[in-house]
Amino acid sequence: MVRVLKISCCILFFTCLQGSGPLWSQPASTVRVMTYNIKFDDTRDPGNDWAHRKSRVIGLLNFYEPVVFGIQEGLAHQVEDIKQGLDNFEYTGVGRDDGKKQGEYSAIFYNTSLFDANRSGTFWLSSTPSKPVKGWDAALPRICTWVELEHKETGKTMTVFNTHFDHVGVKAREKSAELILSKIEELGAVGPVVLMGDFNFTPGPGPYSVVTSSLRDARLASQAMPYGPEATFNGFRFDRAPTGRIDYVFVNKAIEVLRYGVLTDSQDLSYPSDHFPVMVDLKIHARD
Repeated sequence: MVRVLKISCCILFFTCLQGSGPLWSQPASTVRVMTYNIKFDDTRDPGNDWAHRKSRVIGLLNFYEPVVFGIQEGLAHQVEDIKQGLDNFEYTGVGRDDGKKQGEYSAIFYNTSLFDANRSGTFWLSSTPSKPVKGWDAALPRICTWVELEHKETGKTMTVFNTHFDHVGVKAREKSAELILSKIEELGAVGPVVLMGDFNFTPGPGPYSVVTSSLRDARLASQAMPYGPEATFNGFRFDRAPTGRIDYVFVNKAIEVLRYGVLTDSQDLSYPSDHFPVMVDLKIHARD
């Protein structure tokens, strides 16, 4: 009797740690989502180029087991390396420079043993969203990738958006926020919606207020106390405190935020990227 009880408790504990398939149940479903700016492969920065960081980024993803995650700044070979380093994952996304493979991706990865992708796409953060151009006062072309995911077992869907706002253009950041909200409506994403990415803004008036006029900041909505530092940018500086909360997960009212964390994993006094990943456990409710 005691032995059976111990085995049952161990199984329950393992299931809860997984945060994936076994937790997807009626009437609401729980998924682990992550946003992570992995830093482009800058070969001019020895020690912080992708060759030195690849195994640590992939190791972090394998350990924390998000079932859906978005990356920013990944070049084509980095995106492919991540896909090859994970089991049962596919991604959607294109390079921002040409809409194919050139330039940085804002790719969305999803576990194919759990989800099917019903539809997906990428639009540019500009007044001409279908064209690979810079928008407004932006220094660089910027994009938003999206995908509607359907859970294989339950048939529930959620639409995920992943983006990277410009680091220079003040007008571009505000206009980009407005564009994404209009695209969410235009695409008919009336069910559960997740918007994540590197937004290059901090909480306050301006684009943050635009986004939070329609969506909730997962850090503020978390039912559990947020874990880790508030700031998400470390600049590879292990000797300094991180600065600025610029990486976010936003959700609509069809989603409960169970937990929120900024992960500060390091190895040998070095971070895997110049940003920390933001991880959330979300409870997804069925479409009305």
